[in-house]
Amino acid sequence: MLDGLKRLFSRPPAPGQEWDELAEWASARQFGFRPVRGEEGGFIVEGKVGALPWRLEWGPSQRPYVTGPELRMRAELGLPGDVQLLVLDRLLQATMEKAMFDQYVEGVQTRIDNQTPPEMRWLVMFPKLSGPELGGLRDRFAAVAPSKTWLMGWLDGPLTPALLAAPLTAGQPVVLMISRGRLTLRTALPEPVPQDLDRWLRVFHTALREARRVAEQGSDPGSASTQPSMFTATRGPDESA
Repeated sequence: MLDGLKRLFSRPPAPGQEWDELAEWASARQFGFRPVRGEEGGFIVEGKVGALPWRLEWGPSQRPYVTGPELRMRAELGLPGDVQLLVLDRLLQATMEKAMFDQYVEGVQTRIDNQTPPEMRWLVMFPKLSGPELGGLRDRFAAVAPSKTWLMGWLDGPLTPALLAAPLTAGQPVVLMISRGRLTLRTALPEPVPQDLDRWLRVFHTALREARRVAEQGSDPGSASTQPSMFTATRGPDESA
């Protein structure tokens, strides 16, 4: 299935580029910057929000649903492993759900193999927020989690307007998730210009701060949902994004 999705969504990565402008951008913000060597290329940026380190990577896609070069941001939050949250754009939600349905229902397969990305598995395993629960995000985003309480607490504040202000273009996939204590943001980004990196970092930093806020308030992630699922999932050794 993943090979088919890769062919459907991907195109060759962008050719190698000079990074002088991005290195200057990173230096002005006191971020670390280094290019990735090799034919595929790309770069890595590292910084901190307070004492919490984060990492930004731009390079070839690591997910079959991202076309061309991918922007990835990660931070280890130290949250309990049962905090599992996913927010994604509605077009990507529909595409993933169709792929899962075609593979596992029409293909008469009832177990999701551990090679399927966790964000795809979660869409059919966990409850979704309803339109009223999503509020201002309802037209552009979907969200799922075993516990709606943690998820709604995360979105109830600056994260919702930050997501609505994200520099999304039509058809551009975006995934924001927490898994195994790690916050990850993924999106397609053909050209990594400083203005777009700044805007996506604002979204990511807001998600990071809001996750820490909810955790410090002592929100209980709750147990996994008892809502019936279409599938039985086989959990892989690494649920990280």
